[in-house]
Amino acid sequence: MKTLKYTILLGCFLIASVSMAQEKLWTLQECVNHALVNNISVKQGQNSLLQNEQDVIAAKGQFLPNLSGSLGHSTTFGNEEVFSGQFVNRTSNSTNVGIGLNQTIFNGFRLTNLYKQSKLSLESNQLELNRIKDDISLNVVNAYLNVLFNKERLEIAKAQLSFSTNQVEQVKDLVDAGVQPKANIYDAEATMSLDAQEVTLAENNYNLALLSLSQLLQVPYKGFDVQLMDVDFPSSTLLYNDVQPVLDYALQNRNEIKVAEKNMEIAQLNSEISKSGYYPNVTGGYQYGSSAFFSNLTEDEASFFDQLDAQKSHGFRISVNIPIFSRFENKTNVAKSKIDEANSLLSLDQAKLDLESNIQRAFTDAQAAFKSYVASKKALEAQEIAMNNTQERFKAGIITSFDLEQARVKYVNAQSSLVNAKYDFVFKTKVLDFYMGKPITD
Repeated sequence: MKTLKYTILLGCFLIASVSMAQEKLWTLQECVNHALVNNISVKQGQNSLLQNEQDVIAAKGQFLPNLSGSLGHSTTFGNEEVFSGQFVNRTSNSTNVGIGLNQTIFNGFRLTNLYKQSKLSLESNQLELNRIKDDISLNVVNAYLNVLFNKERLEIAKAQLSFSTNQVEQVKDLVDAGVQPKANIYDAEATMSLDAQEVTLAENNYNLALLSLSQLLQVPYKGFDVQLMDVDFPSSTLLYNDVQPVLDYALQNRNEIKVAEKNMEIAQLNSEISKSGYYPNVTGGYQYGSSAFFSNLTEDEASFFDQLDAQKSHGFRISVNIPIFSRFENKTNVAKSKIDEANSLLSLDQAKLDLESNIQRAFTDAQAAFKSYVASKKALEAQEIAMNNTQERFKAGIITSFDLEQARVKYVNAQSSLVNAKYDFVFKTKVLDFYMGKPITD
């Protein structure tokens, strides 16, 4: 009985958990945060940083000496000529132990520049990861606004369906009163059917927008929904009066510019590393060793450890390798690195041009989007007045249902145009905020 009770409680808990999970409404900030944590490109960038950190450790380790030990043992047996014509069966054992240390003293500052380069690569990839996160955040905001946009379009379609449904009833009343011909009922019902189709299409677009956002977040689409928020009617206060401050800030702070600058520094270090091939390479070393030997032909040999102590030795060495002719290898390496350095400078210039072009386009688009919004708002106000007048004239029997439908279509188009213009302007201003380093989730 207790088992049954626990099973029922567990089942209720699981049902409640699933219900709560399906009822969760994702806010814009939650969507952005989730994408930044779970996006595959972000994870790959983080793994690249871990590799870069190991490269820095490895480059730093090259300054330390290389230490190694050795231990060897050999056994020989067989006949050996001790005196002329006299052979004996001899078994001998020889043991050698040693420890060696090697250190690079000078190699044309190659190790120093390699260490600097590894640190620059780490910084460059960190900036690149930040750039990826910025792009993902902007994509999530765009997808989220697209959901809100399609939700408003769906609400407009539902309102129009409700209007046309009521219109059918009104026409029937007018026909019964003898004000309108019966054919108008069929026209009204046809309009209602078209509006029902528009609702279906709007629902499909809304679901597709949710699907796109869920795929971007890499979360299951089933049960996924977002927290609807009011997108205020935009005003000119959201606009930037001058594009120059945006350009100045972006050129100083945008990650794509910083990445290009770091890559140019890496290319410059590459040139210095290539030049190290012209310098002498100086290395030093130390060797400590000892040995022990035993044979069956002698009986008065010292013990193993006594021999090791008696035969220990120390050795020091220093060597200088001076490059004289490298079959043009050093020369071509330097020449190629200089070309790479020039290309990195061109890449920096191109990054600045691309950024300036994108900002100029975003600024122009925002200005045009606001003008389009203002025009759409005025058009909707005019169409709303015209629609109300047309309805009154239709009820009075002055105009036909065709005229009413024409006015209604214009009114619906004006509503859709205003919604389009509103979200287009909001996103365009978000893009400019993005380039100015402002939070785009507010």
